Parts: sequence; C-alpha cells; structure tokens
Amino acid sequence: MTKKIFLTMLSGIALASSAAFAGDEPISVLIIDGQNNHKWQQTTPVLKKALEGSGKFSVDVSTSPGKDGSKEDWDKWRPEFSKYGAVVSNYNGQDWPEEVRESFIKYVGDGGGLVIIHAANNSFPNWKEYNQMIGLGGWGGRNEKSGPYLYLKDGKLYRDTSPGRGGSHGPQREFEVTTFAEEADHPIMKGLPKTWLHTKDELYDSMRGPAENIKVLATAYSEKSKKHEPMLMTIDHKKGRVFHSTLGHADYSMNCVGFYTTLQRGTEWAATGKVTIPVPDNFPAEDKTSPVKP
Repeated sequence: MTKKIFLTMLSGIALASSAAFAGDEPISVLIIDGQNNHKWQQTTPVLKKALEGSGKFSVDVSTSPGKDGSKEDWDKWRPEFSKYGAVVSNYNGQDWPEEVRESFIKYVGDGGGLVIIHAANNSFPNWKEYNQMIGLGGWGGRNEKSGPYLYLKDGKLYRDTSPGRGGSHGPQREFEVTTFAEEADHPIMKGLPKTWLHTKDELYDSMRGPAENIKVLATAYSEKSKKHEPMLMTIDHKKGRVFHSTLGHADYSMNCVGFYTTLQRGTEWAATGKVTIPVPDNFPAEDKTSPVKP
C-alpha cells in the first residue's frame, strides 16, 4: 500500500467519523397556531426559537384562519401533518374542518408525535379523539361527563369522579415543579432536579378528561385547589406519543430554561420515543428560577 493511498483512507475514515458525530437530520416539527385566548403571535416565535435553538429540530408554522375567516379561507387550510415528526399545538379556537380533523386523527393514530402547550388543552371539548389524545383538558364546558379530575394524593395518582367544572387557575406566580417519583426515570425527566422553580406562569388546576394511557411526569401544588396538579404528562394514543405541558401562558412564562428544556426533550420523545437532548448546567434550582439568556 502506497503512502498516498494510506493517507486517502485515513482521510475517508475521518470524514465518516465527522459525519457520524454531526448527528442525524433535524426532526421536522410543525407548530399550529392562528387562534388562542392567549397571545399566540408572541408565544409561537418563542416555541420556534426554543426548538430550533437546540439544534435538534427544523420548525415550520401553519397558521389557521382567524375567527373572521371565510369558508374559502378554511377550505384552503390543510396542514400536511404526515410530513412531520411532531406537531406542536399552540391553538385554542374554532373547530377545524372535518378533513383536517380526520387527517390529524390519522397522523397521531399512525404514530405521529403531538405536543400540547398550555391553552391547547382548552381546545375542542366535544372532540372525543382529541380529548383522548391530550388526556386532560379544561374550560369549554368540561365537567364530570368529560372524565375524572386527576391529581397527586398521598404520593399516588388519584382519579376523582366527583361533579364539577374542569379548568381553573389562581393568580400568576412563580411555582415549584416536582417530578412524580414513579416517573423519575422517564426519558424526558431523567437527569432533571427533583424540584425546580418555574418562572411566573398560570398554574392550571382542576383539569379533567379521559386520562387514559396517561403518565404524569411532574406536578405543582396549587394554592387554589390545595392539590398537587399535573404539569407535565405523556399519553400513549394508539401508535402515537403525546407530550402535554400545561406551562407557557405567555412569552415571559416560556422564558425559562426549565420550560425550554422540557419542551425540547418532550418534543424529541414525542417524535422518536427517545431523548438525547442533555439537561443544561443552568437548569433552574429548587429555590431559583433560570431565565433564558437573549
């Protein structure tokens, strides 16, 4: 073997190694927005920044017609869910056209990843399949017919079937998010502190829904309900994986390393079933928030 051939082989090996360490192709993600009782025009850019900033995702946005949208506008809105590894819902508004609903049902049922952010769990109270996907929801007339309340009691998940409306929250504030001990080794939660301080946000309480095939990953104590309420969840829906975060009321609520990290890891898990995104050194502590640096 000549010296030139040997060096060429070494060069090829080096290039192959570089390609391997460069990682896989980015996971394609679609954010859905367009209607929300929250300021989606401000929060969608934060979600996009958080995901793309990890280097793990490429992100598109599909914006539905507004409340004044014409039938023609709605007829044109046809998100291509099947093109994406995960769909992130930042939507709370009018019912989608039947064709879009059926496409969405098929996407998740066939194994697509779904991520629910904050008020997206208020959406579609009368859409059976959607409520099965998200596990728990609030407002929109939800009550005991929607399913049980779900909260932590004496260290165990408790399903409360007593009558009452679904969905509530107290004043916005900082609050502690605590990993549910039974799920400490879940890929999304592994390596996170047991308890960390989240920035000013709405703490949802008294949510209810089918709560089928659900895992509660983390809870927070509500001063209003006096219960440890679910904050982060996963739901298995047919072949699909769903990550549900009740956090993220506003752009300032999302400006938290804890929110960024759980969103990134939850989205990767929804898309792939695995988590490779590390927990950053500046993750919030039990007694200290950690804002995202500009």
